[in-house]
Amino acid sequence: MTGPAGQEPAASPAAAALPDAHVPDAHTPDVDLLGAPDQLELPGMPAQRRRPAPGAQAVTPADELPVASVVVEVPVLRLDHTYDYLVPVSMADGVAPGVRVKVRFGAQDVDGYVLERRATTAHEGTLRPLRRLVSTEPVLPAASARLARTVAEHYAGSMSDVVRLAVPPRHARTEGEPLADDPGPDADGAEAEPVTPGPWADLAGGEAFLRHAAAGAAVRGVWSALPGRWAPGGAVLAEDGWELMLARAVRTVRDAGRGALVVLPDARDVDRLARSLDATGMRDATASGGTLPDADGRAHGYVRLLADDGPAQRYRAFLAVLRGHARVVVGTRAAAFAPVSDLGLAVVWEDDDQLHSEQRAPYPHVREVLALRSETEGCALLVAGLGRSVEAQALVRGGWAHEIGAPRAVVRERTARVRALTRVEVAREGPAAVARIPSAAWRLAREGLARGPVLVQVPRAGYVPVTACATCREPASCPACHGPLGLSAGSSTPQCRWCGRLAAAWTCARCHGGTLRSVLVGSERTAEELGRAFSNVPVRVSGARSAGGVLASVSGASALVVATPGAEPVAAGGYAAALLLDAGVATSGTHLRTRQDAARRWFTAASLVRPAAAGGIVAVVGDGDEVVTGALVRWDPVGLAERELDERAELGLPPAVRVGALTGPRQAVAAVLAEAELPPGASALGPVPVAPADGGSAVLGGELGDVRAIVRAPRAEGRGLAAALRAAVAGRGARRGAGTVRLHMDVADLV
Repeated sequence: MTGPAGQEPAASPAAAALPDAHVPDAHTPDVDLLGAPDQLELPGMPAQRRRPAPGAQAVTPADELPVASVVVEVPVLRLDHTYDYLVPVSMADGVAPGVRVKVRFGAQDVDGYVLERRATTAHEGTLRPLRRLVSTEPVLPAASARLARTVAEHYAGSMSDVVRLAVPPRHARTEGEPLADDPGPDADGAEAEPVTPGPWADLAGGEAFLRHAAAGAAVRGVWSALPGRWAPGGAVLAEDGWELMLARAVRTVRDAGRGALVVLPDARDVDRLARSLDATGMRDATASGGTLPDADGRAHGYVRLLADDGPAQRYRAFLAVLRGHARVVVGTRAAAFAPVSDLGLAVVWEDDDQLHSEQRAPYPHVREVLALRSETEGCALLVAGLGRSVEAQALVRGGWAHEIGAPRAVVRERTARVRALTRVEVAREGPAAVARIPSAAWRLAREGLARGPVLVQVPRAGYVPVTACATCREPASCPACHGPLGLSAGSSTPQCRWCGRLAAAWTCARCHGGTLRSVLVGSERTAEELGRAFSNVPVRVSGARSAGGVLASVSGASALVVATPGAEPVAAGGYAAALLLDAGVATSGTHLRTRQDAARRWFTAASLVRPAAAGGIVAVVGDGDEVVTGALVRWDPVGLAERELDERAELGLPPAVRVGALTGPRQAVAAVLAEAELPPGASALGPVPVAPADGGSAVLGGELGDVRAIVRAPRAEGRGLAAALRAAVAGRGARRGAGTVRLHMDVADLV
């Protein structure tokens, strides 16, 4: 079962500048499927020829283009090929590139997608016919298929896994329902009032970026946004807030007749951008399937693609984009694959947010998916955020993307004053200097409350999430699973944060003491303490685990708002002050991304505070990492990313290099390392034992007894590394009893 391999075109200069960016191979089938009833022919293993089953009826092939090349939904790396099937004459009119079909694969019927129809096949045997045409909707257009193959190769995964991420499950009733008052594909909006670049003209490189993007150029930019100018007592930012600036960029490209795609971390950010799109004259057409029933040619429609939407709503929005009824998409992670026709601009907001990393194989990241789309589809790309990720800075340093930023004078004008309340800073307060909230922080909060709401960011949720023995300070752990013990509000009985069991009779395994002390204080306990100190001020808690959930916004009245990172509500007119508590906890950890994550959370919280000229002040409370604290004081996310990139390059850590993580039984991992034909300059670290998934990352965690090896290579050899590891893992999986090895490219945390 063999087929001709596609010839690989030379990569463009821009692709060479992008870390491991590449142009996908021209698609030709790699493998064909033999016509035996239940025997699947594998590469290098000749199939046994079987006689047709008694009573089997011959299938009449289509008169024209009787061969369909199909990608099947079989999540096995060694079977990641395209397979040729016969198109029966009864399906000839409906089978087209992109449609869903049912095919016989081995001894079972599986789903698949038609990639192309051809007149001939390179396979010498008898082709099996397609079993069923599921739908005539071309849900996997050619551009999406090329992107899926490119992403699979980039992440050393299978194309079927990527297609599963890109195409939502079919909802037959939604697919068959008519679009009410359908005005046809979204008009180019020539009569719409054009939107000028506005504040983009104040940024170095901003206006030029929009001009080139609107003209159809594949320009790439990295932008560190600033807080918007708060309207006193207003509920929204002025026109230079990040949401409205992104909305202006989308309208500029859309007015030029091209599509746009914006991917944000969560639904709250999507809602904020949607309101700004509405302010620019665009309209949310999600509920109507992308159509505008009263469209007058003056408004552009956009749809939302959210993972939290129900099956019908998500599929309806997907079909609206697929059919061309909406040319603008805003959404979360899965929207990165949206089949926007004539895509002119792709945007990822806060690219270093972990929500942009897919938790299913092959674990693609939104930033990389959109970078590959920029290469393959020739669209502009904007990587934006309030901070600056190390990966985005690597794109700028490598010359693949351009810097977009504001002059320092504008930075000072738009940001709050930041003060670091370390122990040295408050040492004159005497014993009170060691308190979790020193007197200086209490004073800042009191002064801020006289002018408006005050934000208090706490790095941990809950009441007392971590405890320790009061005698010997040994961390308290669960007797059953050894997870950390914490305390809930109103309860004196510790409870495991992993398995949920109560530890009423807990005793310390080290000194046999029975008394606990708090090590970390969560948002609920913090709110309780603040409520006692400011009894006449309302205290509101925002967080996924809090009683009121995550708050979207609060009024401009005086109040204390306690929030965990990522759950900070927007205050009307901006916060008067913000306290970033437990700085030492926020910036401590052994993960590679500890500094980067802490900086993003702090810059996000500080951006919600009024500028210094309006009395806004941010206090970093505690002995946090000096590098991160200094970057916030100077409001210099770019400098922090530059320093971090220099350190990682010196140590041979990503993104200066590409890495692949191999996890599985020790003998299997060792065998993959021995069999992999690694590119020049590649090296392996480990293998070392890995903790089970319950104790850490769901992606990196393994089974009990598993080990992990890290393989790294220079960026220039990134494609070769992915191909070598993929081939070794696939070859290992073809052997019985060889042990399963999981491969994860570009893993975020190496420990």
